[in-house]
Amino acid sequence: MNKPKMSFMNIFNMCFGFLGIQLGLALQNANVSRILLSFGADVNHLSYFWLAAPLTGMIVQPIIGHYSDRTWGKLGRRRPYFLTGAILASLMLFLMPNAPALAPFLSPLLIGAGILMIMDASINVSMEPLRALVGDKLPAEQATLGFSVQTFLIGIGAVIGAVLPFVLTKWFGMSNVPETVGGVAPNVKLAFYIGAIILLFSVIWSVMRTKEYPPDPNEKKEKDAGFFEIFKDFGKMPKTMRQLGVVQFFSWFALFSMWVYMTPAVTERFAGVLSEGDAGDWVGVLQAIYNAVAAVIAFLLPVVAKKIGRKTTHSISLLCGALGFGSFMIFNNPNMLIISMIGVGIAWGSILAMPYAILVGSLPAKKMGVYMGLFNFFITLPQICNGLLGGTMVKYIYRGHSIYALVFSGICLLIGAICILFVNDSGDPALLRRKNAQTNK
Repeated sequence: MNKPKMSFMNIFNMCFGFLGIQLGLALQNANVSRILLSFGADVNHLSYFWLAAPLTGMIVQPIIGHYSDRTWGKLGRRRPYFLTGAILASLMLFLMPNAPALAPFLSPLLIGAGILMIMDASINVSMEPLRALVGDKLPAEQATLGFSVQTFLIGIGAVIGAVLPFVLTKWFGMSNVPETVGGVAPNVKLAFYIGAIILLFSVIWSVMRTKEYPPDPNEKKEKDAGFFEIFKDFGKMPKTMRQLGVVQFFSWFALFSMWVYMTPAVTERFAGVLSEGDAGDWVGVLQAIYNAVAAVIAFLLPVVAKKIGRKTTHSISLLCGALGFGSFMIFNNPNMLIISMIGVGIAWGSILAMPYAILVGSLPAKKMGVYMGLFNFFITLPQICNGLLGGTMVKYIYRGHSIYALVFSGICLLIGAICILFVNDSGDPALLRRKNAQTNK
């Protein structure tokens, strides 16, 4: 079907749920390592706990995508899924910092890991259908804008989530140190409660303000082979999707290292400058900075991509991220890491937008949900590999120095910056304009 163009405000309302979803993820990314360490986790084993996110994403997103392609009810096709996921994710945000009180006869570490897994599954249930909805609703010429608006809102949500504990301490005087051994700092607890409320509100906003296109009555209905049809779809994925998968692998391997090891890396490197609690709060600020940069860069990406093409834009952005990670070894003042995070933020903004803008043009409309879910495989697989290998690399290759995990992240982004140049993006508007100009000469 020919999709009508959407107004900017309607695109904004449709994507608004990403603000709350990413706020929840930012709270998790910035604080879960800190929480698990207070519950008794060993720094060399942190990556194993973080496997919960990619494992649940790898399983949940393709399944949710497959069935949301075949769902239609009072709320439409995608909305029932991301609303349900938001409700469950909000509940887990309330429970996570209270793990010690939930099971006095079990290890808080195990309870925390279990809540983390359920939280990740719930966020994945919300995220994939909402991303597929953007592909459902927008015509090809608005795809880059749509995913850029999505990136902007992700950036805003992530900034709020990452900086909340710091703000609650610096502006409102809340303690950033646990009141009891094995507990969670009061500022982190309250931040998780606020995040749960915002996550639920923002997703409800998208549900209420967005209508979906009903199924095409003239479209031939295929026989549903159930879960196993996902494997057939995986084998038939478009060439562009496979090529983007390589780029995604190196990009998300790098990001996983940052989320897992940034807190211990900053704590160790600036041990004489920052206390452990201040280092944890400063990591939250740094994560807010890179997400703020991503939010700003989101609106520059369509302009730049229009002139030099989507692949070149993404390559330059990943190179900026590589330089940002590499600079962690150069700067000796924690305040200088702000410069590092500007580079990482440019890469992050592009990672959230450009691969999806390139991808949607290569996907069949009736398989949008399942392929968006399967594309998540190229996000979760590198995180699983990092989760399995990261602790060993830190312990034996880096000799316990987490900072080297961030340096290796820079190398990974550099490889991704090269690989993106070989991706087939025949639907790139900039490329099409150049071809038309040559034809008209």
